[in-house]
Amino acid sequence: MAQDLFQGEKVLAFDLETTGVSTNSDRIVQLALIGTLEDGTAVNMERIVNPVVSIPLDASRIHGIYNHDVRGQPKFAEVADEVAALIDGAILVGHNVRKFDYAMLENEYLRLGKLAPEPKAIMDTLELVRRLRLPRPHNLGALCQRHGIRLDAAHTAAADAAATMLLFWRLSVDHAPAFRRSIAELERWAVHGDGASDASALGRGLNDLEPLDSMGKVRIDGEHYILSFGRHRGRSLLEIQEHDPSYISWLLSPNGLECNDAKDTIRSHLRLR
Repeated sequence: MAQDLFQGEKVLAFDLETTGVSTNSDRIVQLALIGTLEDGTAVNMERIVNPVVSIPLDASRIHGIYNHDVRGQPKFAEVADEVAALIDGAILVGHNVRKFDYAMLENEYLRLGKLAPEPKAIMDTLELVRRLRLPRPHNLGALCQRHGIRLDAAHTAAADAAATMLLFWRLSVDHAPAFRRSIAELERWAVHGDGASDASALGRGLNDLEPLDSMGKVRIDGEHYILSFGRHRGRSLLEIQEHDPSYISWLLSPNGLECNDAKDTIRSHLRLR
């Protein structure tokens, strides 16, 4: 169960409220990190952040944070070091956290000219419920209701983060056999399933594949191009384009791959102009 899996680890539920859904262009307006440090010390960090851009009314109606609420609040740069100290080496738990919350966070640090903090692992409850083949809907509210978890003040960062931690625990109890893995194995299974392996007797690992670019960040596997770094490591570019197109945009930007020939090959492969 979760408490055994996380024994002696820094474990933090993580959630953001933002100006919108684009991980590239939208900004953070509220963040929450709730959990425990390695020694069991409680962490309960919730911050409203001034995004330095206007918050669209549609977004405010969802999370309840309006432009007047962020006036006088710290900018992300002012809390970035505190957030980084907590996330570095932590197990992050969240719902759609890999593709949205953590991706959003990465771009906030990129704007500051800094590298994002590196969690030890990301436990994404959306990935887990899909891998467990639970019936839809898979939004956090529906899943909490199905598992008897109260979600008061939904769409506030702290409430969503706390609910996600409870959901993870409930999943680990109800589906205990699937959670009898190491942290790294559980994360790999959630992302890739039982058939995925970087290097095993079942087939070649990523390092055995021919590199497309000079740094080997993209590898050639027959007709497929496979990412060999970052949060989408082991996934094909076609799959990433379907599920996280903003990441492809970043990969092809000046901040992404260094090799222009590789970028041209990828654009052709993905039929991008």
